[in-house]
Amino acid sequence: MSRPVDPAVPEGRPGRTVSRGAEASLRKVDWWGFPALLKERDAKGYRPKALDERLRKERTRNEARLLVEARRLGVRTPLIYDLDLTHHRLLLEELPGPTLKSLLEEHREETAPLGPPVRAFGRVLGLLHAGGLSHGDLTSSNVLYPDGPSAPPALIDLSMGHKGAGLEEMGIDLHLVEEDFKGLHPEGEALLGEFRNGYRDGHPNGGADVEARAKEIRGRVRYA
Repeated sequence: MSRPVDPAVPEGRPGRTVSRGAEASLRKVDWWGFPALLKERDAKGYRPKALDERLRKERTRNEARLLVEARRLGVRTPLIYDLDLTHHRLLLEELPGPTLKSLLEEHREETAPLGPPVRAFGRVLGLLHAGGLSHGDLTSSNVLYPDGPSAPPALIDLSMGHKGAGLEEMGIDLHLVEEDFKGLHPEGEALLGEFRNGYRDGHPNGGADVEARAKEIRGRVRYA
């Protein structure tokens, strides 16, 4: 059952906005002395009010469920400090650490330091898929290393993901990863080999089928 956002996040001091996407805004706030992020889905004036309210509530609930389900599978995600469905808000743990995107950009002239974090990312995504979840917006900006590049990463922003995901949803995740690596690093193809090794380790029984679907999706995109 949802409850209002904690009074430690007062309306009069909304916190610093750190990002504003198509669906939601993210504000940096203090929650009982802990750094936190308040994610709020914005109203869309072009949608009928009743439909807008329903969609914002459903997507907020879906994201909260996926964050919890992912943790049950052994995938680190931000802790949920509070859930306010009435105002379409999630109060989330702010995780520290570099993103995978920043690591790829930092080490553009070499691949050796990237092998362990890339393999670890592949394994984490494999665990997610093996448990029947997809991410839905899997860019390197949504992969964080709270304990440093040598430790397992965390996944953030699962708002577009699915529970009970099929091959298509999982294949899209892999396709997004492949496009991201090739666009961000000159040795992206080699790094994808490391990623796939980790992915197969995390999803040994169905990973090959997902990879085949990702290849099919690449073909569709190329000839669309």
